[in-house]
Amino acid sequence: MRGKKATAASKEPNSAPEALLQNKHFAAGVNFYKLVWVFIIGCVLGFVIEEAWCLLTKHVWESRKGLIYGPFSQVYGFGAVLMTLALHRLAKYRDIIVFAGSALIGGAFEFICSVVQEYVFGTVSWDYSDRPFHLGGRTNLLYMFFWGVLGLLFIKEIYPRMSRLIERIPNKWGVAVTWVLIIFLAFDMFISSVAVARQSARRAGRPARNGFEEFLDNTYTDDYLHKIYPNMIVVE
Repeated sequence: MRGKKATAASKEPNSAPEALLQNKHFAAGVNFYKLVWVFIIGCVLGFVIEEAWCLLTKHVWESRKGLIYGPFSQVYGFGAVLMTLALHRLAKYRDIIVFAGSALIGGAFEFICSVVQEYVFGTVSWDYSDRPFHLGGRTNLLYMFFWGVLGLLFIKEIYPRMSRLIERIPNKWGVAVTWVLIIFLAFDMFISSVAVARQSARRAGRPARNGFEEFLDNTYTDDYLHKIYPNMIVVE
């Protein structure tokens, strides 16, 4: 009897940690894996929003991708992560507070993205100089209002549903799939960046210095990149 009780007792301490490990979700709360999926979903939703806005306002269908491969707009992806980190705890507050925070964060983020793109690649993808209440042509009051509305909808409606959807991903392959997507997106952002940088070098008359730059010149030609980024403006 004592032997049986000892055996049963010896198993009990291990059962609780095992159960806890099985119940622990790879993307529970606001952790690294959750934010990766928020970034990916934000990229795709941003691409869809930009395509729909272009079709509605210009009545044309043109590429609004931010990366060469896949339906991704990384500005929206990073914006979604920033909104999640900065505002997810404000979801229970009044709408006006979330709206104001989203407008300020979105406007500042849009401004910074434009500055970085110009000084790194010598290009800009938007210019609001012809719009009233703009700030250096990089953001304006109207688009800050849009950021406020989008952030309010994101924090109040989209993120809670997105979070529950992400947490439904099975633990067995959630981590593996996440890292596959991380590697793919890292490559996509790298190749997109160097292709645009090499395009700027070609425009400046700098010839290819090695085999990799020759590969970029032959694969990602000006015509090819113009189809991907039709609104990209070269800054003189």
